[in-house]
Amino acid sequence: MANSQLLLSFAAAVAAGLLSFVMTWAIRPPLMKIALAKPNARSSHSVPTPQGAGIAVIAATLIITAAVIAFAGAADLKIPLTVFGATLFIAAIGFADDIRSIPVLPRLLLQGAAVAAVVFAAPGDLRIAPACPLWLERGLLLLAGLWFVNLVNFMDGLDLMTAVEIVPITGAIVLLGWLGEVPATTMLAAAALFGAMLGFTPFNRPVAKIFLGDVGSLPIGLLAGWCLLQLAWHQQFAAALLLPLYYLADATITLVRRMARREPFWAAHRTHFYQRATDNGFSVWRVVGEVFALNIVLALLAIGSVMTSTTIAITLLIAGGVATSVVMYRFSRARPSPG
Repeated sequence: MANSQLLLSFAAAVAAGLLSFVMTWAIRPPLMKIALAKPNARSSHSVPTPQGAGIAVIAATLIITAAVIAFAGAADLKIPLTVFGATLFIAAIGFADDIRSIPVLPRLLLQGAAVAAVVFAAPGDLRIAPACPLWLERGLLLLAGLWFVNLVNFMDGLDLMTAVEIVPITGAIVLLGWLGEVPATTMLAAAALFGAMLGFTPFNRPVAKIFLGDVGSLPIGLLAGWCLLQLAWHQQFAAALLLPLYYLADATITLVRRMARREPFWAAHRTHFYQRATDNGFSVWRVVGEVFALNIVLALLAIGSVMTSTTIAITLLIAGGVATSVVMYRFSRARPSPG
C-alpha cells in the first residue's frame, strides 16, 4: 500500500508540475496588465513585474490532488473539502490584495477565518497536547496558523525564495507519508504542491519574469501549515519544527526586533535576514542557494527525527537550530571585499 501511494505521489508531482508550468505561461500576459508589482521598500526587484502566478500553482495543486484521489478510488482517500475550500478562500483574499491593497485588520480577519476552518474542522481526537483543554489547543493553533500563513507571505520577497523553502518541505512530507507519519491524502497534496512549485520555478528564477503574489504565498502557507500540523498530530514535533525552521526563525526574530524598536512591523521593509544578505553583497543565487542547502539539511534531520528516540530527535532539532543560526549570522554580516 505504501509503495502504491508513493507511485501516486510521483504521478501527482509530475502532473502538477506540467500543469503549473503551462498555466503560468498562459496567465503571465494578462497579469502584466492587471497585477503588476511595482518596486517598493520591501522589493528586491527594480522594475515592475507581474504577480499572480500563485493562481497556476494553487490550481494545479488542487486539481491534480483531487484527480489523483478520484483515480485511486480508495476508501481511505477522501478529498479534504474544508482544507481545499479554505485554500481557495484565502487565495481569493490574496488576489484581491494583489489587485488593490486590503487594510491590515480586515485582511487578518479574513485570513483568520480560513485558518480557523482548517483548525476547527479537524476531528476532536486529533490532539497535540491531550492534557490541554481542546478549545485552548485549537485557539493556539489558530494563532500559530495565522502567523505561519503570514510569515510565508513575508518571506516571499526574493526570486525563488518560496520555491527553495516549499520544495524541500513538501518533498520531506511525501517521504514521511511513505513512512506512515502523515495521512495518504496529505502525502498526495504535498506531492502535488511539490510538483506545482517546480513547474513555477523556471519563471521565477533570477531575474524573475513573474511572482507568486499573495494569491500564491497565502494559500501555499495554509497548505504547508496543514501538512506540518498533520506531523504534529502524529506526535512528530521535532520534524514539524525542523522542516520550516529557517522561515520560522528569520520571520519571527525579524518581527520581534521590529516590535522592540517600535517600528510599524506590518509595513513593507527590508530587514529580514535574507534581504540583509543581498544588501550585504550576497547575490540572489548565493542567498537562495544557501537557504536551499540549509533546507535540505533540515529535511534530512526531520526525517531522521521520526526514525529514532525522543532524545536523539531533540538533539537533531538542536543541530537544526545551530545550522539555521549559522546561515542567518552569515546573512547579517557584510561580505568582505575580495582582496
